[in-house]
Amino acid sequence: MMKAAEFISASLVLIVFVTAFAAGARRLLGVRTSVLRTLLTGLVGIAGLAVFSSVMQRPEQRGVLTGVQVGSALVVAMGFLAVSEVVVPSGSCRPAAWLRSVRSRLDRGRRYSHISSIIVRHGLRPYLRGRGPGGRGRSGDQLAYPLRLALEEAGTTFVKLGQMLSTRDDLLPPAFVTELSRLQSQVPPAPWTEVEAVLREAYGRPVAEVFAQFDPEPLAAASVAQVHLARLHCGEPVVVKVQRPGIRPVVERDLEVICRLARMLEERTRWAAALGVVELAEAFAASVHEELDFRTEARNLAVITRAWARRPQDPVVRLPSAYEELSGERVLVLERLPGRPIGAAYASLDDLGLDRADLAGSLLANMLQQIMVDGTFHADPHPGNILLLDDGGIGLVDFGSVGRVDARLQSGLRRFISAVHRGNAAALCDALLEVVDRPDDLDEHGLERSLGRFMAVHFAPGSLPDIQVFTALFRLVAAHGLKIPPEVATVFRALATLEGTLVRIRPGFNLVEQAQGMVRKQLAGGGPEAVRQAVGGELAGALAVLRRLPRRLDRVTGALEHGRLTVGVRMFADPQDRAYLRTLLYDVLLTLLGATTGVMGTVLLNVRRGPMVTPSISLTELLGYHLLLVSAVLVMRVLFSASRPRRP
Repeated sequence: MMKAAEFISASLVLIVFVTAFAAGARRLLGVRTSVLRTLLTGLVGIAGLAVFSSVMQRPEQRGVLTGVQVGSALVVAMGFLAVSEVVVPSGSCRPAAWLRSVRSRLDRGRRYSHISSIIVRHGLRPYLRGRGPGGRGRSGDQLAYPLRLALEEAGTTFVKLGQMLSTRDDLLPPAFVTELSRLQSQVPPAPWTEVEAVLREAYGRPVAEVFAQFDPEPLAAASVAQVHLARLHCGEPVVVKVQRPGIRPVVERDLEVICRLARMLEERTRWAAALGVVELAEAFAASVHEELDFRTEARNLAVITRAWARRPQDPVVRLPSAYEELSGERVLVLERLPGRPIGAAYASLDDLGLDRADLAGSLLANMLQQIMVDGTFHADPHPGNILLLDDGGIGLVDFGSVGRVDARLQSGLRRFISAVHRGNAAALCDALLEVVDRPDDLDEHGLERSLGRFMAVHFAPGSLPDIQVFTALFRLVAAHGLKIPPEVATVFRALATLEGTLVRIRPGFNLVEQAQGMVRKQLAGGGPEAVRQAVGGELAGALAVLRRLPRRLDRVTGALEHGRLTVGVRMFADPQDRAYLRTLLYDVLLTLLGATTGVMGTVLLNVRRGPMVTPSISLTELLGYHLLLVSAVLVMRVLFSASRPRRP
């Protein structure tokens, strides 16, 4: 009975000490932790107390150093908690998540090794250490070819990256754009058994219960998905887009590798920082993530369909409708538009009695309508995504990649085209600065002169500007330190892709010349009434400002005349700034207190006089020990606070 009582008493004492150490460490560090980490912190404190008790305690001291022993154990517990929080932050140490993280790191490490071997094998390693693609020798035209080979060998995600870079004439030299444009993703179709498993998992039932017919042979196979023909039980023919089995973890791993490589390059090399490779990689990763979720494509299609419903029906260009109840993250079911890819029908356009010029003009007008009016447009109009329908119309498919242009950019683009038409370099400069990101040290007069020369070369009377105008404009923009936003780059990339299709439909078709005329018609298409309403709306919005403007100008000029004009600035008006300042002052004060108590404790330990608490310990020494512990606690709190991320 006595042993049971002693065991219960010892257990209660242990629980009390564990709780005290854990709560004290958490409180002093100002951090909230999980139950498991709290328990481990308390046990570490108990272990530290046992060690310090055996080392420090002597019979003649009569428990004088008990406070020092407990304080030292508390400092050890705080150290354990601080280190564990820095290494494995709270919320990330769940066993299942931790195991997945370890597997992911190992898999990513193997992929890093594979990519590194490809880089070395193709002689690209020097360019990861500082040499840029604009130097001499192999850093020019000769570098583009091994770069393309390396991207092809690295796999699907890297091929898609190269294809995206091939459209950035504003960033890469012509040799790189030309070579990367040859990238083709040759992907064999996935076996039917694997595709059937994806469909069964998506629907939770056999394929035969969802579709009356389903062709196991894919109509087309791409890097992320493949397309099959099917028929619903109601008799409607449909197209089923199925994500390739197991592609998501592979692509996500490669995207993480690409983003990490981009950050490393931007830190180590000047050429990567100048190109903004981190921003490029993040934009590419966001685009690919959208393609991995077919619900995004369904939403994109719905947005464009609703925009088309607000304007007169296009008799030539059609969109498929989506079967939302049968679509999900990995499967997309669309209406089957009767026709074939226009890339396979170029030669038969004349046999079908179709007017090539009208067909190309309708497609371009529809794309400009999407960009300039709707604000959401098909960003990848290559021949495989454009169908020639059986009735002679055009169908647009595959809305996994779309571009979005807000009202400000639309207005800037319209003003840009209007300035080009009028040949006004000053207006062109103003419009350009509305759609690009400008540096603080921009030479506007130099930019205006360059734009004047640009128009004299490409838009002089009698000249026929072509799609290469965009390339020349990109070079001019880059030369003046301007950055083209991703939204604008997507517009030009889509137009460049469309130009290749239009030229195949109608040889000699001039996209730039036709687009100028179409945009002018769109601007004037509303008639006098539309112009009157637009001007009236703008004036109504500015009327209140105009009424107050004379009175305010009079006040400002009067104060300026009498030398009473002042400017008031409120510092730290932002609550985040105030919180950051309070935290900073708090850490500074803790640092000063920690340093002060540490110095005082050291001084007291070296004082040889004073009353003796025990035969070997004086009162000044005892106070010095405790002050050193206080100093250790304060310094550890400051160091832990400094190691955690903080937003100003």
